[in-house]
Amino acid sequence: MHVIFVEPAFPYNQRQFVRGLRAAGAQVTGIGEMPIEALPDEIRGWLYGYEQVRSVVHEPSMLAAVRRIQARGWVDRMEATVEAHIMAAANVREATGIPGTSVKTSYLCRDKPAMKEALREGGIPCAQSTGTDSADEVRAFAKSVGYPLIIKPRDGAGAAGTWRVTNDAELENAIAESYLDRGASVAVEEFIEGHEGFFDTISVGGEIMHSFVTHYYPNVLEGMRNRWISPQFITTNRLDEEGYDELRVMGKKVIDLLEIGTSATHMEWFFGSKGLKFSEIGCRPPGVGAWDLYCAAHEMDVYKEWGMAIVHGRPSQQPSRRYSAGLINLRPDCDGHIVGYEGIELLDQMAGAVIDHHLPPPGSRTQPVEAGYMANAWVRLRHPDYDQLRRLLDMVGQNVKVRAQ
Repeated sequence: MHVIFVEPAFPYNQRQFVRGLRAAGAQVTGIGEMPIEALPDEIRGWLYGYEQVRSVVHEPSMLAAVRRIQARGWVDRMEATVEAHIMAAANVREATGIPGTSVKTSYLCRDKPAMKEALREGGIPCAQSTGTDSADEVRAFAKSVGYPLIIKPRDGAGAAGTWRVTNDAELENAIAESYLDRGASVAVEEFIEGHEGFFDTISVGGEIMHSFVTHYYPNVLEGMRNRWISPQFITTNRLDEEGYDELRVMGKKVIDLLEIGTSATHMEWFFGSKGLKFSEIGCRPPGVGAWDLYCAAHEMDVYKEWGMAIVHGRPSQQPSRRYSAGLINLRPDCDGHIVGYEGIELLDQMAGAVIDHHLPPPGSRTQPVEAGYMANAWVRLRHPDYDQLRRLLDMVGQNVKVRAQ
């Protein structure tokens, strides 16, 4: 099978998808923004061909590159795994007759108001929401639904550019900062109280081949707004417990309603006093190294399994479910430059549980709090017992300190 893969080198983790396709037996032609000479040797070794474009979201350039590739031989699939690349890839895929995720499905997985409208019509429980480029419509929604509300870009990913507003003054601030009063378009929705997590799948023809459940501690907005918090997410090995049945059923129904075929998916959810609620879905793998946690927790090559789904339509491995695995983000005590660490000897004491870690050397410039779970320092751990893993991650957060000035 010949597969075009969009942007094989950036961000760094993209190379793992190229490797996974090659491990599954595909010939891989990359389309990317850097010259082939600048690609790392290992990526060049995995590639069958390569086309450089000015931008992987500039559709005319992408279309021309794909047609050059097609002129040299048959193309079976075209894959993109970064949220910002999904729509451009879908439009080019449709224009060139290459099988894969449709423009309709890609749009519904990018535009949050359209996504939730389609899913509500199909019986999926969602927060009340709307999409608009009118500040007055946002104010009217707030008056009708009440506070708190969430305002975010229509096609945003994660907590990027997201505001939680609890009163009229905060609403006006969000309207200004989101550029809504200058023509931007946003999604505005009811804020759902409850525990937050994500449900990830690799599907073939709409049937789930592999699935994974991960929990946030604390919820994303809180974790991304407070420097003193060392936010975590943990993937569980307890998927067979009864409490996850409803989540699996909802995830499969979402995949069916959005007509997702052979693809990775990343679905965010909440569970609280109003029960299980859908938040949003991406027709792509999760970010922030979540698949690396799945590899370590379940003792399988998830990237190869994704390649197997695309190339062969079947798995080659089954998850062991032996471990839960988690990541904790360690933030500097202030912005500036890192001057040192305290408590890192604890990681030596936990050596049997440590998967890997990233501790930027002294002198490194710090990244802002909102930069995400893998900005600054982080540690990844695994343990057979989910509750013990949570205790170990908490110990790291309480004792390992990043000092800056």
